[in-house]
Amino acid sequence: MFNIHRRSAVLIGAFLLLVALTACSGKEESKATAESSAQDQASAKTITISWPRDIGTMNPHTYNPSQLFAQSMLYEPLVSYGKNGKLEPALAESWDISEDGKSYTFHLRPNVKFSDGSDFNAEIVKKNFDAVLKHRDTHDWLGVVGVIDQTEAVDEHTFRLTLTEPYYPVLQDLSVVRPFRFLGEAGFPDNGDTAEGVKQAVGTGPWLLAEYKQDEYAVFKRNPNYWGNAPAIDQVTVKIIPDAETRVAAFEKGELDLIYGEGVISLDAFQELQANDEYTSKLSDPVGTRSLLLNSSNPKLADIRVRTALHQGFNKRAMVEGITSGLEEPADTILSKNYPYTDVDLKPVEYNVEQSQALLDEAGWLLPAGKTVREKDGQKLEFELIYEKTDPIQKAMAETIQAEWSQLGVQVNLTGLELTVQIKRLKANDFDLYFWYNYGAPYDPHSFVNVVSSPGFGVSETLSAIPMKQELDKSIHEVLSSTDENKRRELYRSILETLQEQSAIVPISYIKKTAVYQKKITKFEFPANRDENPFAGLETQTP
Repeated sequence: MFNIHRRSAVLIGAFLLLVALTACSGKEESKATAESSAQDQASAKTITISWPRDIGTMNPHTYNPSQLFAQSMLYEPLVSYGKNGKLEPALAESWDISEDGKSYTFHLRPNVKFSDGSDFNAEIVKKNFDAVLKHRDTHDWLGVVGVIDQTEAVDEHTFRLTLTEPYYPVLQDLSVVRPFRFLGEAGFPDNGDTAEGVKQAVGTGPWLLAEYKQDEYAVFKRNPNYWGNAPAIDQVTVKIIPDAETRVAAFEKGELDLIYGEGVISLDAFQELQANDEYTSKLSDPVGTRSLLLNSSNPKLADIRVRTALHQGFNKRAMVEGITSGLEEPADTILSKNYPYTDVDLKPVEYNVEQSQALLDEAGWLLPAGKTVREKDGQKLEFELIYEKTDPIQKAMAETIQAEWSQLGVQVNLTGLELTVQIKRLKANDFDLYFWYNYGAPYDPHSFVNVVSSPGFGVSETLSAIPMKQELDKSIHEVLSSTDENKRRELYRSILETLQEQSAIVPISYIKKTAVYQKKITKFEFPANRDENPFAGLETQTP
């Protein structure tokens, strides 16, 4: 009996020892796995940025709330817009254009896969194009949409577009971030209509969306199936921080590695960070022009003498340098010279108060004795200037213009509006004076001249009373449809000269992107395309 109990005790003890050893082994293994994971994370090259709003639905064929920089991380074009406006191969290795300019044949890059491993080919290109063209009214702001007649998958790696008429900026329009970028088959809804949403964000780009919590963060990791050169960094985390001051505080605490974009922090905050040797900062080349529209459909502004007087009647240079502390450049022309066809010498409209007053006198707007506002036929020379009320630069510039023009005898009433209301009034032609911005690369100059001639956007209506409007519209149609490079240059020069002389669009300043980043980032370049993300060429120190 004693031997039986002893043997049982020995067996139980052995069993307990085995359990203990197994548990210890499991703990050690878990510890080793955790340490390995931590080491992998530490060795990964990651950066954290912030953005003012949620990245959106990541639908390549729709607009807000999806954010352009994030869409460009996942989805790629057939053609890329490079430095100095050079068009470069992307998902299309090459292309052929017919002599009549109405047929574009794209030779697709072979062995390209979507992030889910599915094949990129001409059929999926056609499916994406057709999904966009199903809603032409949504996308007709982009000129190519209005001239596409047919889409054809010629063979597995050949795709053809046929146009109703020649339109030279086809390739530029196809390089923009949306809507002509490509969703994998798994992302399409069952009915194929991406306007209703997408099932998954499946693209061919260098990144994929790995984690996402709406209005809080998004984590992008390298796409293991990417066909091109892999990014030098492994992961980009985007923290959603709506408030600019909170964004700056997070950067100063080291919680953010990069603040990048247009207007994501105040110019004062950028200058403070720029002055700190702990950080690196950069300014881009001009990405757009801040202009003031003088609505010629208003009878008072239909007179070129009045428009020119207003253009001459404020000290643009002093205003821009004072309000932006030199971070924006005073603009002498509506488009800066870093777009195709815009390197044209145009005569600037110089600041000259005496000439401005003389022009107003000549136009019959006289200043009665004892009064502060000019009058003509019993009417005051009075205008409303509408601006976005949350934009401190617009507000400061509006107040400066109001003060300077009051010295000319011109009364300006300021109205701050929500952006959506402001845009609605622009499109309804319900304004006197309005801050406006061109689109930038790769849209300009062709998209700019397109809205100059096309009703519905507000700009064409601004110019409706200038005497050569029909001739201007004809020249714009000719330049967009011309297959002759030299003729295009001549037409663009004529168009830009006319707009400069008419002073219905008054250039104020050239806008630039800002970037400030921690020292761990060793290489940063602004993309040539205004809307692209900057992460592909970004490099960091090895952890």
